[in-house]
Amino acid sequence: MDIRQAIHSEHARQLDTEGLRREFLVERIFRSGEITLTYSHIDRIIVGGIQPADVPLAFGPELGRHTGTASFLERRELGLINIGGDALVTIDGQRFEVSTHEALYIGRGALEVTFASLDATRPARLYFNSAPAHSSFAHRRITLEQASPQTLGDAKNSNRRTIHKFIVPGVVDSCQLVMGMTRLEPGSLWNTMPCHTHERRMEVYFYFDMADDAVVFHMMGEPQQTRHVIVRNEQAVISPSWSLHSGVGTQAYTFIWGMVGENQVFPDMDHVRMQDLR
Repeated sequence: MDIRQAIHSEHARQLDTEGLRREFLVERIFRSGEITLTYSHIDRIIVGGIQPADVPLAFGPELGRHTGTASFLERRELGLINIGGDALVTIDGQRFEVSTHEALYIGRGALEVTFASLDATRPARLYFNSAPAHSSFAHRRITLEQASPQTLGDAKNSNRRTIHKFIVPGVVDSCQLVMGMTRLEPGSLWNTMPCHTHERRMEVYFYFDMADDAVVFHMMGEPQQTRHVIVRNEQAVISPSWSLHSGVGTQAYTFIWGMVGENQVFPDMDHVRMQDLR
């Protein structure tokens, strides 16, 4: 478990490139045959990747020492989206097959959770976000067709994209976690521009479907104190509530977003006018 402290906005202004990357970038999400976890004190989100190989993987009891509980999900909920081969997730004996670009919501209180690849030659790659939860909701698989798609932007502004809302009110009941996936169309490079912050929620962006020689310039910082982080394929950026979160790529890409905080109102955003950016 990699632990990240919360960073004050005034502290972030003083960080150089390596400091920004150390505090906000998660460089390695997937390792074959392992579960990776990064714990951020910003709203206590946990971000990670699960890549089962020849044998299933499981959340072991040792994870409870990081959360002060008997088991990892005793007081937490979890959402995952599969970007690899077909997966089999078993939650206290209940089996869920999760295909590529499908999601699974796991409610608070799950005890025994295992993850397997249905075909070891095409391993599952399960990107997940987990948040503290004060209520329990039913486990639920969500297909791409069920994920409330919304297409925004246009080619003129290089931001034509489709947002798939997997874990949002009206699709899946959850305590506080909100999660989805945005896919840019070929020729479109910008996401979330014009940009925004949301004082009531933090957010994590996980970028994937990128070529080896492609990068995304992920914009962050206060709107009048902007910074950027270079992000490569299958890396994630932690965004505090005071920071904008936007990016422009050298090629089209896909990203998964997850939010944790006070509410689940998707359009609750503090929009930033283009002329106010610095």
